[in-house]
Amino acid sequence: MPNIKSAKKRVKVTEKKTLQNKMFKSSMKTEIKKYNAAVASGDVALAQAAYKSAVKKIDVAASKGIIHKNAAAHKKSQFTKALAGMQK
Repeated sequence: MPNIKSAKKRVKVTEKKTLQNKMFKSSMKTEIKKYNAAVASGDVALAQAAYKSAVKKIDVAASKGIIHKNAAAHKKSQFTKALAGMQK
């Protein structure tokens, strides 16, 4: 446990930010699961709606530094390919 006042504050801030990041990452994963379920069900309209929300969450996560920008691009590319495959 830190003794210096500024170090104590940093511990508090870090704990708070860690919780916020966990909450956001969890909601992002939920959106991804919803999209994957929509693709598995074969419902194109539902998949398109889920795609929009999942990609938006991924973009926000990448901009906040929760996931790496290349990981975000990779996920979005996978989602786009899966959606395009459904529409054929």
